[in-house]
Amino acid sequence: MPKKANTILILLITLLVCNCNQKAEQTEETTQPTETVNLDDFTSKQMTGVEQITVDVDLDAAVQRLSKAVTFKTISNQDRDDFDTKAFTDYHKFLEQSYPLVHKTLKKEIHGDPRPYSLLYTWEGKDPNLEPALFYAHQDVVPVPEESRDQWKEDPFAGTVKDGYIWGRGVLDDKNQIHAILEAAEMKLKEGWQPARTLYFVFGQDEEVGGAEGAKVIADVLEELGIERFAYVMDESAPLTPGIFPGIKDNTALIGIAQKGFISLELAIHGVGGHSSMPPEESNIGILAEAITKLEAAQFPYKIHPAVRSQYRYMGPELDEELKPLYAAVAFGKDDELTEQEQKFIDAMARNEVTRAMLHTTIAVTMFNAGIKDNVLPPSATAVVNFRPMPGDTPEVIIEHVKKAIGDDRIQIRDISASTPATNIAEVGNPAYNMLEKTIRQIYGNDLIVSPFFVVGGSDSKHFQARDFAPDVYTITAIQLENTEEFKGFHGVNERILVEEYAKSIGFFYTIFDNLEEL
Repeated sequence: MPKKANTILILLITLLVCNCNQKAEQTEETTQPTETVNLDDFTSKQMTGVEQITVDVDLDAAVQRLSKAVTFKTISNQDRDDFDTKAFTDYHKFLEQSYPLVHKTLKKEIHGDPRPYSLLYTWEGKDPNLEPALFYAHQDVVPVPEESRDQWKEDPFAGTVKDGYIWGRGVLDDKNQIHAILEAAEMKLKEGWQPARTLYFVFGQDEEVGGAEGAKVIADVLEELGIERFAYVMDESAPLTPGIFPGIKDNTALIGIAQKGFISLELAIHGVGGHSSMPPEESNIGILAEAITKLEAAQFPYKIHPAVRSQYRYMGPELDEELKPLYAAVAFGKDDELTEQEQKFIDAMARNEVTRAMLHTTIAVTMFNAGIKDNVLPPSATAVVNFRPMPGDTPEVIIEHVKKAIGDDRIQIRDISASTPATNIAEVGNPAYNMLEKTIRQIYGNDLIVSPFFVVGGSDSKHFQARDFAPDVYTITAIQLENTEEFKGFHGVNERILVEEYAKSIGFFYTIFDNLEEL
């Protein structure tokens, strides 16, 4: 399942499972007696009275540019040698032609290792003493499997505009965000506008496969510039969607404030092969399979992440009145304690594989390789295990956990990933978060719920948010979807966005450029 769709499903399911009493697996904290929470303090955190505005956009021309962008097959394949350099270079040329003032005024750099195709734009601000801001989006898209082609109503790479939609792979994930940013910047430059603080635009090349070639390299470049801290960083995540939370029919805007980490370990055994007619007491495959079984049985303990507490502090007051004591207990809980109410919350969350991921470092066996012939005992066997770490579970901690769980020195363990730790947690209710909520409401109105949430998947901004210079990273895709059915376009078939909503996306970035002046 696509990582972004996974993120949304977490939020959909979380609130459906909160009435169970079944005990979950071991939790990290010691359960304390139920404490009475004063619900007088559990009041709405929603911003009210924000005046909605309309930004005039040359929508026809903007739609033509975005639909053309879809035709460039900037695909990220898992095999990194399968990379269409021409698709990216042609796309870059198209951006130059489409946004001449951006490319005349902003400094453009191309980075990436070993393939330099990620874009870094610098829009110099008037006051160099102000902390800069950064907007992120990614150029690459996931492949379209041949077996799914006949399920598409429109050619996935034709950029068709039909029935009020722009169709095609990447129009929702994530070229709409690239082009909305550049459309807004081009409009501002035509007006002679210059930001007070320096703005950076980062458009990565390999977000769909982890961002090690692009975003990580650009994060290194920006860190080497000596930037001490960004005032604001924004990346893509969940779009605005009505009915995304059961019990809330209103439109909902979810702002990611933290992401889990990423590490993949290779587990291997190298021994003696032989003929299948004379097998040893233990085969290499059997030894490795037993190790994997032991590891899967040694799950990491559960705990409530501070980002989950923030999520329920904002969402809880808008939900079912009867469950407010439970949500309040989570929202106001202490990280080193666990009340009976919080345990009930964990028990409920742990019943589902999606919500369970919010509670602990996950273990996922994703690859197993051994053998070449049915009558040959392979001399080696390997498996790949992917972990999504919670804060504190560093690669060293995870490797030690694996060694202890397996208890077999014959198994060799190797980190094969561009590991990233769990990120910092962006502050909620501070000027940057409030500025973002204000911008959302200016464009999309006050009749919606805005809430932080914990991202268990991840995007390229993890390469920034895990560093000291960018602790406050907020992730949201500034596009309105009609309903939850539209999520099926994420990495699926019939990816599309509404033409009229794309105008609001451009207006969103046009407006947030202004609102950044208030920080």
